[in-house]
Amino acid sequence: MPTYISLIKYTQKGVEKVKESPKRLDAAKKAFKGVGAELKEFFLVMGQYDIILVSEAPDDETVAKIALTLGSLGNVRTESFRAFKEDEYRKIVASLP
Repeated sequence: MPTYISLIKYTQKGVEKVKESPKRLDAAKKAFKGVGAELKEFFLVMGQYDIILVSEAPDDETVAKIALTLGSLGNVRTESFRAFKEDEYRKIVASLP
């Protein structure tokens, strides 16, 4: 399955209820599985973003659905990217003219 990286920021509402965020993470993991995706890694980070997720999903539409679902709850804002693993990168480069 394709790999995706999501950069996440807490909203004011999310920060105000940050102690509930572990429960929200558990719910997010279930939401990923519910649409045939998997949340592979979670990182709390310092800097411009608060959280980085690494996930696998069948396609871009599935990731968009997850991002919209999570965003609609009002606790976070997401920015997601399709990521190519090393073997995929090598295949892409090898196919260049």
